[in-house]
Amino acid sequence: MKANIGERERLIKANPKIIAGILFSLLLLSLNLIVYTVDTTEYAVVTQFGNPVKILLDPGLQLKLPDPIQSVQRFDNRIQVYKAQPLELLTNDKKSVTVDYYGTWRIIDPVTYMKTVKDKVGAEARLLDVFSSSLGIELGQYNLDELINVDANKLKLAAMMQNTADKSKEKAKEYGIEVIDAQIKVLNFPEANKKSVFSRMKAEREQMAKQYRSEGSEEATKIKADAEKEQKILLSEAYKQAQKVKGEGDAEAIKTYAEAFQKDPKFYEFIRALETYEKTIDEKTTLVLPSNSEILKYLGNSTSGG
Repeated sequence: MKANIGERERLIKANPKIIAGILFSLLLLSLNLIVYTVDTTEYAVVTQFGNPVKILLDPGLQLKLPDPIQSVQRFDNRIQVYKAQPLELLTNDKKSVTVDYYGTWRIIDPVTYMKTVKDKVGAEARLLDVFSSSLGIELGQYNLDELINVDANKLKLAAMMQNTADKSKEKAKEYGIEVIDAQIKVLNFPEANKKSVFSRMKAEREQMAKQYRSEGSEEATKIKADAEKEQKILLSEAYKQAQKVKGEGDAEAIKTYAEAFQKDPKFYEFIRALETYEKTIDEKTTLVLPSNSEILKYLGNSTSGG
């Protein structure tokens, strides 16, 4: 036995690096018991025999007494998303609807959170009560057509969810939790109610389509009447212009005829007689006139001349 102890002493003296390594390991172990870090994504609560003695909200390197005297509880300070199972609730007009929703939250008081809910599982159990009760109260104050409607002016779903989030925020403070928002993913109907709801929605859309068709027909009639009125105005203006041009042409023609008649009245009389012949006499015309008729003057002269 003495020989073994002596051998160990000789080994230790011969290897100072072993001693340094052992001392370094002991130092690291001691530091690990009293030194800890807080990350940017978390809060830390130092407890002494289970009672909180220090709250750390900022990241950095910290010191504490070694376990089990003091220990560190860590909590995520980031925004969390709570997804619940769909709820079946009643509206103000006693219509049953299925609500699939979600909420966002975060820890604002880590000590209260630790004492009341302890961890995320406990927090979500409390949030289920908070969200479902708030949503049930708010939904019961609105009729179904205020939550589902093709007319955006009648919808109050956004206001309902804002009120739900406000109520949930007040209740969640008791657990050191801040509710940031609450939103509906799907608002549906139980299978037993879907048929009647869809029938009502179909009837509403048919009524709206009938109204649009009636308004469209009325607008088309108005446009057609305006077009016909415009057409009549244009035709009237065109006719007026045409009559004006025609009158000016007739006046010019009369003026020309008058000037020509003044220059050579007999030639004018001869031309007018030829026009009369052209309009009244053809190969099927038979005239019975006295020999001294004015109309036969040029025909008679032509015959005698021949």
